[in-house]
Amino acid sequence: MTIATATADDWLKKYGQAWEERAPHMAAQLFAEDCRYYETPFSEPQIGRDGVLKYWQAVPEGQIDVAFHYRVLSVQSHTVIAHWSASFTRISSRVRVRLDGVFLLEFNDQGLCSTLREWWHRDETPQL
Repeated sequence: MTIATATADDWLKKYGQAWEERAPHMAAQLFAEDCRYYETPFSEPQIGRDGVLKYWQAVPEGQIDVAFHYRVLSVQSHTVIAHWSASFTRISSRVRVRLDGVFLLEFNDQGLCSTLREWWHRDETPQL
């Protein structure tokens, strides 16, 4: 399946909405049942929708005031590359976290993400 830029844009918009609304179930529904979710190039992947859901459980437990932005850089066949940034406040420490990263996303024929790989950097600033 060839992914259209509009499909990639819609998927990323829903991903950001799930993060901003701190909704693990909403995030998990964006992924194929047999997906692989790599948080970093060196981490073991979360496997399947249940793995994504488990990974995302930390969001509502640990983050508030989430903001997510993205820009699609490339769409080729079933693969999307996007630049993204996000910020949130850690509930436990009140530290503001800024993230800047890149996604490499692969989609199945149903338009669900089958593989997510991300590279990101973090900056943390204590609130006064």
